[in-house]
Amino acid sequence: MSIIVDYLIILWGFLLIGLMGIGGFFMFRKFLKQMPKEDGKSDMDWENYYMEKTIHMWDEDEKHLLEELVSPVPELFRDVARHKIASKIGEVALKKDQKTITQDVLIQGYIIATPKRDHKFLRKKLKQKNIDAAPYEKFFNEAKDDYSVNWQERYEKTK
Repeated sequence: MSIIVDYLIILWGFLLIGLMGIGGFFMFRKFLKQMPKEDGKSDMDWENYYMEKTIHMWDEDEKHLLEELVSPVPELFRDVARHKIASKIGEVALKKDQKTITQDVLIQGYIIATPKRDHKFLRKKLKQKNIDAAPYEKFFNEAKDDYSVNWQERYEKTK
């Protein structure tokens, strides 16, 4: 009986260490997003800036489409994903001097904000909504595993 209790205590210890490690990993990632870059603002500062600048530009149809696109993200992470993607869409809209968030800008921003593995779902959703994906092929083709690195340079080349 004593040996079983010993094993349970050891197993419990490994479980706690594992869970604390996972939590620490996510906390560290959040910490890195808060670190200022060369321009003095962090990634989170820029995300909040673009959200505040473009919050009035969203129509109900685009909000609904964004909700559909982030629906496969687990609910625990959905708010974070929605915020990141919406801020990138807002950034694209501001760079294009748009007055509203259009479907075109939304799709471009979604492609830029998400890794390549998520694009299969986007293509499927575009097909369901009878939206031609051909105008966005240049964005799909330029996508890397992590599109966020140097996305602005690649975006400028497509103009």
